[in-house]
Amino acid sequence: MFDIVLFQPEIPPNTGNVMRLAANTGCRLHLVRPLGFSLSDKQLERAGMDYRAGVDFTIYDDWEHCSKALAGHNIYALTTKGTQRHDSIRYSAGDVFVFGSETSGLPAHILAQASARLRLPMLQSSRSLNLANSVAVTIYEAWRQNSFEGGA
Repeated sequence: MFDIVLFQPEIPPNTGNVMRLAANTGCRLHLVRPLGFSLSDKQLERAGMDYRAGVDFTIYDDWEHCSKALAGHNIYALTTKGTQRHDSIRYSAGDVFVFGSETSGLPAHILAQASARLRLPMLQSSRSLNLANSVAVTIYEAWRQNSFEGGA
């Protein structure tokens, strides 16, 4: 369906929640090192629950290896500095959504490679949304546009 990339995630429960989301939506998950936790972290396991075993995920040592593996697909970078709202794009199966670390976001070289820089609407006085929530909002919009293909 879709590919979710977490670039250098730092908070284990966020990644665990995204793993659970990926398992429930049929998305593939890509994690780019360094990770701010161990894959055996108790908080990661608690958030991912038993869904973790059913997640199709790959870990990359760096962005270059990840981007090569996803070459040929639309790559959408989610950033608070995005120029387009997340619901203004027409998504297709195979699209890639890249999310930055909780404290740093995405670096300029990744933003430069994106097909588009997307943002989620928020009140102007807000700084950012939780990473796992941002992934959920984005993936469900993309899946909705594709008639929740494969969903019950």
